[in-house]
Order: sequence, then structure tokens, then C-alpha cells
Amino acid sequence: MTDLTALSYTSEHEWIALSDEDGATIATVGITDFAADKLGDVVFVELPGADSAVTAGDVCGEIESTKSVGELYAPITGTVVEVNDSVVDDPSLVNAEPFAGGWLIKIRVEGDLPGDLLDRAAYEDLTA
Repeated sequence: MTDLTALSYTSEHEWIALSDEDGATIATVGITDFAADKLGDVVFVELPGADSAVTAGDVCGEIESTKSVGELYAPITGTVVEVNDSVVDDPSLVNAEPFAGGWLIKIRVEGDLPGDLLDRAAYEDLTA
């Protein structure tokens, strides 16, 4: 089980796990359990390709469920270094394992992290 208090969150219901890989900050990004629950059964995920540039706040993909179609927003600015092909092949992973096998993309962070990221307690307040 992922330590949910070690993650950062956005008001768009994404989570971010930061790590250092070869001197670069890498952000693993997924959608939260709250978002996965509200979406219902996820049936399609479209993600940016590796080496794509993404800008914080801009649309970078799409997620479709039995209830709705929604846009995915880049929570940070950087370059996509890895895409979770398992989620593209089996979108139900987003529902089954939102904080583990259901992660979406990894981004090499460029510049500063946004100042509006939330900790778990603040995210839980947002979704209460």
C-alpha cells in the first residue's frame, strides 16, 4: 500500500509522487481514489507519448468511464519520460489500483513545482 501522506495532490484530483532519478526530479502522476470512484468504471485512457512536453494546468490526455468523459491535466511542467502502457491496455487498473498499478505518466520536472499542491489532509478537506 502506498503511503498516501507522502504524496502531493491537485484540486483536479491527481496525485503526484516525487523521486530523484539520476539527478532529475521525476513525478509519477495518477488520479486519486476519490476521482476513480466518482468516474465509475474507467474504459478508456489516452495519455501523452513519451518525450512529450507538458505544461502545468494544460490538458494532456483524456479518461473515459461508463459515466463520463474527462480531460486529464498536467499537474506540473516537464517532459513525459514514461507512459503506463498497462493502463492504456487495461483502463480498469485506474479503478482497481489508483495509487499503484493505475499510475498514468512519469514527468521529468522542469522548473519549480506549483505552489498550490495539497497534502493528504488538505485534499481530504477538499473532497469532504
